[in-house]
Amino acid sequence: MTAPGAPEVLQLQEVPNPASPGDTELLIRLKAAGINPIDTKLRQRGTFYPDKMPAILGCDGAGIVEAVGAGVENFRPGDEVYFCWGGLGDRAGNYAEYTVVDERFVAQKPASLSFAEAAAAPLVLITAWESLYDRGRLEAGRKVLIHAGAGGVGHVAIQLAKLQGADVCTTVSSQEKADFVRNLGADEVIFYNQTDFVGATLDWTQGEGVDLAFDTIGGDIFAKTFPAVKIYGDLVTILEPDAKTSWKVARSRNLRISLELMLTPMLQGLVEDLKHQAKILSQCARLIDEGNLKIHLNKTFPLEAAAEAHRLLETGSMMGKIVLNID
Repeated sequence: MTAPGAPEVLQLQEVPNPASPGDTELLIRLKAAGINPIDTKLRQRGTFYPDKMPAILGCDGAGIVEAVGAGVENFRPGDEVYFCWGGLGDRAGNYAEYTVVDERFVAQKPASLSFAEAAAAPLVLITAWESLYDRGRLEAGRKVLIHAGAGGVGHVAIQLAKLQGADVCTTVSSQEKADFVRNLGADEVIFYNQTDFVGATLDWTQGEGVDLAFDTIGGDIFAKTFPAVKIYGDLVTILEPDAKTSWKVARSRNLRISLELMLTPMLQGLVEDLKHQAKILSQCARLIDEGNLKIHLNKTFPLEAAAEAHRLLETGSMMGKIVLNID
C-alpha cells in the first residue's frame, strides 16, 4: 500500500525478505492471506501508523514454518500454521511471501483445511469467539440474534452459538443466504429487507427479546437493535457506535453494552491477550478437524490481484470470506 486511497494503491512490489527470526519467533513462508474489512478501511483512510509507509496489509495468514528462533519451544520447520498478526501499519502484514511472528501468537493450522481456508479463519474466529463467549457470556439455552449471519463473522458466530447450546435467530437479505445460514444451524431467519427485524425477533421470543444480540453491521442497526434485546440482556457490537446514538431505550431496558475489537491486543502489545487469541485458534482448529465448525471460503485471488479482491469485498454482499493465494 503506497498511500491511502482506492484499491489501485495496492501495488505488487519486490521488498527484502524479513530478517532471521528472533529468539521466540518463526519465519513463515506464507501460502495464503485472508482479506477482512479492516484491510479495506486501512487502505481507504490510512493505517494506524501513517508515518511508516509503504505498508503491507493483511492481518490473517497461513503458511509453513521455514525457520525458528533459538528459544522456540512449540514449533519446528515444516509445521503448518495459521494466525492473526501484523498488517496494521507498524509491521508487515500477510499480503506477502514471508513474515515473522512470535510463536506465542500462532496456532497449528487445522489439518482438514487448505491453506486458503485456514487463512480465511483467524480474525473472524477470534472476533466471534470473544464477542459471544468472552463479552456476551453466552450459555446454553439462551436466545441469540446475530446480524448478517451469512457474512464472515456472522457465519462463524452462528456455529459457535449453536455449539454452546443457544437458539439462534439471524438476519439475511436473500433466499440463498437463508439456505446457507440454515445449513449452519440457524433456528430462525429474518429477511431484514422485507420484515422489521425487531418485530420478528420479539415474535420469536414471545415478546421478551433475545438474551444476547450480536451486531456485525453497525450504523443505525446498533440502536435499532436495543428493543429486540430482553431487559437486562446483552448487546455486543464490533463497530464503533455513532456519536449521535440515543441510549434511552438501552438504558430503560438495563442493557449491558459490550464493544469488541479483536485488534486491541495487537495495537496495545498485550502479550497475554495475544496468547489467549492463539489459544482460541487452537480450540477452533480442534472443532474444525472434528467437523463441528466450518469456514466458508467464497473466492480466492492471486496475490497480484489484491486490488480486485478489495473491490469485491467493498460491494458488501459477500457470503463467507475472500483470500489471496500466494505462490
